[in-house]
Amino acid sequence: MNARAADIAIDVHGLTKSFDGRTVVRDLSMQVKRGTIYGFLGPNGSGKTTTIRMLCGLLTPDSGSGTCLGYDIRTEQDKIKRHVGYMTQRFSLYQDLSVRENLEFVARLFSIEHPARAAREAAQRLGLAEREDQLAGELSGGWKQRLALGACTLPGPQLLLLDEPTAGVDPKARREFWNEIHALAADGLTVLVSTHYMDEAERCHEIAYIAYGELLTHGTVEEVVEGSHLTTYVVSTENGEGLAPLAEELTGLRGVDMVAPFGASLHVSARDADKLDKAIAPYRKKKGLEWRRSEPSLEDVFIDLMGRAKDNFK
Repeated sequence: MNARAADIAIDVHGLTKSFDGRTVVRDLSMQVKRGTIYGFLGPNGSGKTTTIRMLCGLLTPDSGSGTCLGYDIRTEQDKIKRHVGYMTQRFSLYQDLSVRENLEFVARLFSIEHPARAAREAAQRLGLAEREDQLAGELSGGWKQRLALGACTLPGPQLLLLDEPTAGVDPKARREFWNEIHALAADGLTVLVSTHYMDEAERCHEIAYIAYGELLTHGTVEEVVEGSHLTTYVVSTENGEGLAPLAEELTGLRGVDMVAPFGASLHVSARDADKLDKAIAPYRKKKGLEWRRSEPSLEDVFIDLMGRAKDNFK
């Protein structure tokens, strides 16, 4: 393995997967560097989980090829699985065991030396030391999340899969969780994470947007935003009144690709700046409306991508 290949955790080409005659992922190719937090975004049913499972050898593609951690995703799946930690959205540990007992069970399951000590160290690392004797079922969502993260990283995986891990967790717990993920990545762990939260997407080193089986864009957040070629204006009124009917009017205009409410304002975007300027020119003269040019946000980009995606259920 050359030096460049050693830096690549995942390298796949042309992955396609269908279920019951419906193509869930179509001709997907991508690379993920080692030590990278790679975020997957997209609507429900878009193929994010299927993609992640194919990337790491947990699901065999109908066509396509590639490697994960240097192993072939089609012929060496068992070897890949030994190096993967998988944290699902639903808490999957034993509710009637304590924090310590859950971690010790995982340590023994993976034949880790000195399981009690390994469990204790994991609890301390994740701030769970004072809750070691508390039943897992009595923990709040944020603490359950920490316990689940501790359990799936205890065996020392090279690749961590997180399937919407912070759904239903409060903002403070989400921030603490992501701090821990960044610490793990800094130590060389590669992380694949699916999320619906824009602030979490912005904390990933790279992101990919998948809609209805198609990979629509990928790269760093800056690359994705720049590659959208969107021009965005923010329009607001003094009291935020009258924006709903204004949004309806603007949505029907030729040259306007997207209108989306953001708090007490609207984001009005298009890929052709000249056509957008002509479309909104009469509205910029109306009293009571304040217009300003703005950099497109990541959410602007994803709303635009979603509007152009074709639903594969139809």
